[in-house]
Amino acid sequence: MSNSVDSIVKVETFIISIPREVPYLGPLKEGEHINERGYLVRKGNRTIYPSTDMTLLIKAIGESGRVGWGECYGIVAPEATKAIVDDVLGPVIIGRDPGDAVVIHEDLYDLMRVRGFFGGYYVDALAGVDIALWDLAGKNLGVSVSTLLGGRRHSTIPAYVSGLPRATLQERCDLAVEWVAKGYRGIKFAAVVSDEGIVQEMLALREAVGPDIDLMVDLHWKFEASEAVRLIRRLEVSNLYFAEAPCQPEDLEGQVRVARSIGVPLALGEEWRTVYEYRPRLEARCMGVIQPEIGHTGITEFMQIGRMAQTFHINTIPHASISVGIFMAASLVTSSALQRVPYHEYQHSVFDRNLAFTDGDMSCAQGHYTVPTGVGLGANPRDELFNFVVAEGRSSNR
Repeated sequence: MSNSVDSIVKVETFIISIPREVPYLGPLKEGEHINERGYLVRKGNRTIYPSTDMTLLIKAIGESGRVGWGECYGIVAPEATKAIVDDVLGPVIIGRDPGDAVVIHEDLYDLMRVRGFFGGYYVDALAGVDIALWDLAGKNLGVSVSTLLGGRRHSTIPAYVSGLPRATLQERCDLAVEWVAKGYRGIKFAAVVSDEGIVQEMLALREAVGPDIDLMVDLHWKFEASEAVRLIRRLEVSNLYFAEAPCQPEDLEGQVRVARSIGVPLALGEEWRTVYEYRPRLEARCMGVIQPEIGHTGITEFMQIGRMAQTFHINTIPHASISVGIFMAASLVTSSALQRVPYHEYQHSVFDRNLAFTDGDMSCAQGHYTVPTGVGLGANPRDELFNFVVAEGRSSNR
């Protein structure tokens, strides 16, 4: 073994819960409430969300004392993902070289393969560990992760505004106009919080922002395929840039039917975690846009998915969920190594506030992300972030 190898000596995890005034996706609707664990269920899509910005941080420490940071999807029951890292993944990788991040990712996937754990919390945990190892590998070599991935194509990436978290249609239209005035050329509306009806909502938004802005709609898996086709055809008059997640994520046949029956690109993939989920859908031509979420995939799978999509001439527009900035940095740095990335999602109500908890030059302004330029991911958590760590064995006061 080379003396330059910085073997992993310790892996630590931290559940982070940052209070917020307005819940993710906007104000509560009639019949929605925050329960005793701090969660709410959106009636529009029957999906549970936290009332805080909640996530899981992973810290991989090398023999040198250098630290790699990872973060994975920890929106709901982050204790589950934490336990997987603490009890299974962390101990297994002690002594491994973080420069072997791809090999380690494959080995960790294989640990539970025969038990059917090819999704959910297990693969989310893999994602966080994978990001931390890539970060540490970059720091050990003094280069950005984008260099390790083959090179950086983009120093900036266009950002589309995701969500208009205001209570009324007029307020949402006014907010869209404000974002256009700030230089943003893409806006996505979350249909789960539509009050006026999705068609009327999109017509009003198009009138408000004018003909030159890219408008997207997220349908949140609400519809049977035929219903989705009928709806999206009615939305085509609003000149959609894409329609996202029309029917249930496991309905491959429905996704094919929708994609072949509409005149706008279908965007799918935030909930898929591996190339094994993407491959049959790419082969079936289910979509024109893929939306990998690096908090689900990690860097290794993200790159495999993105490069596979390129062979099908399909665009990658990464999804962005609740993050304190570490997996957002990972998503931007990794995306910068791909060719076909016309946009990256911008969760403004999350990203802008939580940016204060990381260092580095990552930012989003005037319609574009600045891809972080430092070594590794180019972003590390600031000390202030650890004021929001949820202590083990007691309520998080979510």
